[in-house]
Amino acid sequence: MKEQLNPFQRYWKNRQQKRILEQRRYEAMSSGQKLFSWIKTLVNAILVVTIINGLALASMFVPTPSMESTVLEGENLFVNKFIFGPSTPQIIPIINLPLPFYKLPPLRDPKQGDIIVFIFPGDRDQVKSDEFQYYLKRCIAVSGDTLQVIGDSVYVNGKRFPLPEMGQHVPWLRNPYPDDKYRTFPPGREFTRSNYGPIRIPKKGDVIPLSQDNYEQWVTFIRREGHKTELHDTDVLIDGAAQKSYTVERDYVFGMGDNRWNSTDSRYFGFIPKESVVGTPMIVYWSMENRNPDGSEIPVLKRFAHIRWKRLGKIINN
Repeated sequence: MKEQLNPFQRYWKNRQQKRILEQRRYEAMSSGQKLFSWIKTLVNAILVVTIINGLALASMFVPTPSMESTVLEGENLFVNKFIFGPSTPQIIPIINLPLPFYKLPPLRDPKQGDIIVFIFPGDRDQVKSDEFQYYLKRCIAVSGDTLQVIGDSVYVNGKRFPLPEMGQHVPWLRNPYPDDKYRTFPPGREFTRSNYGPIRIPKKGDVIPLSQDNYEQWVTFIRREGHKTELHDTDVLIDGAAQKSYTVERDYVFGMGDNRWNSTDSRYFGFIPKESVVGTPMIVYWSMENRNPDGSEIPVLKRFAHIRWKRLGKIINN
């Protein structure tokens, strides 16, 4: 009498038979065919990861202490990319090659207080970063807001924005570097990290007066919006035409680290285009120390003795 199999048993038996046939086919292949099969499997895996990475979920590594103690240096996070607008893939995983991408409408826009993950726009005087990188900061102000830092206290539209609950005070870092006013954005304003602004966060449609006197402040900003600009004698030329003003084409946000006295953020590299904000961190899935107390790097293999077990699985709250 023929044995009766339940649906699960039939599925498992068919799966085993399929694996045996696939193994036989693979063994019958030439070396070239085996190599092609391996490459095909790898490419398909990368495509799946790339699509997921673009649409809903991403992973990022935190390389600096600028968000301590909210997020720690050496942590790996899962990022919710759906909230601020899923997109077509932005990079090819593993090789980190940037791709042209299209962003779908967001569930909502970034707001003050959100922890944001964004595409790094480049250093202060760069039109574009040398390499594709995700940065992690807290959104302090949005387009149309006026921001000012007075004696390390942050004010937005005249109202104090307190240091977040897990924000870090490092007293010995509070005195700005002697050359700080020459490093901050925008050039020529001589702001410092502890006394910054007032400055308006650009909003689409804002009209910025231009002249020889403020050209240095706005040249990189205008170029980042996709225009050619130069100073010819006393005239500001945009795409070859003399202009007395410039109309902003995008909305922006201003990001700052929770470790405000040890953070390279919008005070140094400038405004963040809203469209470059890709998500917000959700959970810590891996965490280990990268540095010794004296600041020296821990060798890679020895870092496994410094796993922060209590941080694994921690939910990141704004």
